[in-house]
Amino acid sequence: MATAILELNSEHDAGADADDQRLIESLRAGHERAYEELLARFQQPVYTLCLRLLNDEGEASDVVQEVFLKVFRNIGNFRGQSTLKTWIYRISVNEAHNARRWFFRHRRREVELDTDPYDARTWQETIPDSSRTPFEVTSDHEQAGMIQAALDRINPVFRSAVVLRDITDLSYEEIAEILGVSLGTVKSRILRGREALREELKGDLIRRRPLRLVPNTAE
Repeated sequence: MATAILELNSEHDAGADADDQRLIESLRAGHERAYEELLARFQQPVYTLCLRLLNDEGEASDVVQEVFLKVFRNIGNFRGQSTLKTWIYRISVNEAHNARRWFFRHRRREVELDTDPYDARTWQETIPDSSRTPFEVTSDHEQAGMIQAALDRINPVFRSAVVLRDITDLSYEEIAEILGVSLGTVKSRILRGREALREELKGDLIRRRPLRLVPNTAE
């Protein structure tokens, strides 16, 4: 049974590699349908990843455009040392980090006068996703907002690892390739990121817990 499963997985991986290679060759040849296929396969996952890392819809959209521009421009230099997916995700994480650094340097100095507080929507309302991640189990939008806010406050190094594992559902090996670190470092970052997230959520729950009034007792 175990042998049959291994053979099935090997066939699946070989098929995926063949599809990737066909797509890569078509992209290098400049076929328009290849660009459409690339976007159909990766645009939504890349947007979801960037949104979780940036927690800003506009910024995420801008980063996605930059990601695919880089993919189109550099597909000729892709040597296949990683899968097409991990290569694209590596570009996505790097671009999201660059955008975040720019945001903290520049955007925090601006005052957004046109923001409508009544038009604010959570990521659960804007991103269709059929899978149920640990961050999407609850139907309580307030609690979901707390989770995203807590995720946004933890160290970006840990946040990337947690998002790639718990939301994007990548393997430890794929995350190691994307982040360019060892497998042990990936596992350490995920553990520390999850713990930091728990601590942030614990603090939020304590701050939001209503005060319990002690009734007066008869003397």
